[in-house]
Amino acid sequence: MGVEGEAMSGASRLAVIDYDLCKPTKCHQECIVFCPINKTGKQKAIESDPSNKNKPIIYEDICIGCGICVRKCPFKAISIVNIPRELEEDAIHRYGTNQFKLYRLPVPKKGKVLGIIGRNGTGKTTSVRILAGELKPNLGRPEDPPEWDEIIKHFRGNELMNYLRDIANSRIRVAHKIQYVDLVPRVVKGTVGQLLVKADELGIAKEIAKELGLHNIWDRKISRLSGGELQKLLIAAVLSKDADTYIFDEPSSYLDVRERIRISKLIREFVKNNRYYIVIEHDLSILDYISDLVSILYGEPGVYGIVSSPYGVKNGVNYFLDGYLPAENMRIRKEPITFKFARQVSDMTKKQHPFLEWSNLLVKRGDFTLETEPGVIGEGEIIGIIGPNGIGKTTFVNTLAGKIEPEQGYVALLGDFKVSYKPQYIRAEEYEDKTVYQVLYEANPDAVTPGSWLYMELVKKMRLDRFYDRRASTLSGGELQKLAIAQTLARDADIYLLDEPSAYLDVEERLSVAKIIRRLTETREVAAFVVEHDVLIQDYVSDRVIVILGEPGLRGHASKPLSLKEGMNRFLRELGVTFRKDPDTGRPRINREGSYLDRMQKAKGEYYM
Repeated sequence: MGVEGEAMSGASRLAVIDYDLCKPTKCHQECIVFCPINKTGKQKAIESDPSNKNKPIIYEDICIGCGICVRKCPFKAISIVNIPRELEEDAIHRYGTNQFKLYRLPVPKKGKVLGIIGRNGTGKTTSVRILAGELKPNLGRPEDPPEWDEIIKHFRGNELMNYLRDIANSRIRVAHKIQYVDLVPRVVKGTVGQLLVKADELGIAKEIAKELGLHNIWDRKISRLSGGELQKLLIAAVLSKDADTYIFDEPSSYLDVRERIRISKLIREFVKNNRYYIVIEHDLSILDYISDLVSILYGEPGVYGIVSSPYGVKNGVNYFLDGYLPAENMRIRKEPITFKFARQVSDMTKKQHPFLEWSNLLVKRGDFTLETEPGVIGEGEIIGIIGPNGIGKTTFVNTLAGKIEPEQGYVALLGDFKVSYKPQYIRAEEYEDKTVYQVLYEANPDAVTPGSWLYMELVKKMRLDRFYDRRASTLSGGELQKLAIAQTLARDADIYLLDEPSAYLDVEERLSVAKIIRRLTETREVAAFVVEHDVLIQDYVSDRVIVILGEPGLRGHASKPLSLKEGMNRFLRELGVTFRKDPDTGRPRINREGSYLDRMQKAKGEYYM
């Protein structure tokens, strides 16, 4: 992804160094030594910065963009890109010399929910922090930041001018649901009830708490909440505020499908004509349902990000999947992403090569009981597993993986087959002191062999080669998730079990992982189970699905493997939600409750068309 074909006179240079990857004490400063400008002896385009541990600094006005330093850097820490010169007029913020740069801002509109989508590292959170008044934009001049008068003048004639003037003069109150909910227990103490009462400015906290199921944990300490409970707590706190702008950064993280739809409905119910609403979301089905407008962020992660014009939600999501933005005349992806109807596999016992089968199972874990119907999985098939949190999805996968012994029934490999398992929660400490390269090499040497199928499909596409020298224990949540997925899929196995592979990943990464799983099962003629809450990803990757329903935390009942349509119908009927297929891309879209399509599909019993 990126700005293509701009290495010309009408372009300006953007040089970015990832100083976390840069290690000048472990290299020979190849970037400085091999720079052709430096070799002339007349001037320097790149040199050591004594004030920054002798790490390099690149002078963009001198750099010729030859890319030699990019190729020579052993740690892949340098990026040089060419940006259309006219785009520099839209520079909004830069974090420092040779740091990430953001161009343009999303434009919120009163009474509308503005959805924001894009890859991690392209400026989504930076954008909303500026719109929240938490970050003062420097118009791309970190060394000479402008005052508010100049910033507002910069937006003259733009819809954002009045909004930013009100932000500067503290005339807009903002309620911001942050992205990383797991940080909350570190800074907030007390119980759920105490926090919500303190946040409540509209007198509705208890009503919202009941709607989200928080009334059952009203007296529980915040330090004892799960990720999903923290997520719902923060959403309730934000909606209880009397604000002018409401911002929700990744509101569906940690939540199952039922809860995602519940919070989406709740947010839409609170939309008022004199307020602004902004949502960053990676689950495209939820983003589509919750938003009226969509802005797409594109660019090079960690290097630069560009905010698109706002599009209507249907067209915006479709343009994103197509990879072409007509208003910008910009291609942001080489290939479009389309959702073809899954193969309808009615009876896997008829397949020539069954791999694994299980009988009626009874599994007990403390007070929780899981019962399953029998099933079988075979060559080249992917079975999705869906259901609410706490219903036994992970318990079922662990039983299939042989990590839990059932009280009754059996799980049997139908041959000399190997199993590879990615757990739901990835713990960094389990990697001990190993580097990313070591983890991948131990999984399969081919994974780190340039040119091999595994290297190109897994490591290169997930950009893990950039982190070869990093300790796995130091990776972020998304980086660690990608490493665990690559490690699992790289192993030489016949059956792959992946528990929530899309957690912490952005839209592009989720779709990329889904394509990799799909391609791997078909190319290697292996089988896979995928536990996933993102309906769009489940639709994309699965041939059949197992639906687990019951009473979360107490009992669960897993169906036999069903066709995608039958399984999703059964699951969505429980939620009272209907999905339709987009005629252009084939992606699943949630129908608005009470709409003509919603009523028609419910009358026909077709919750998933």
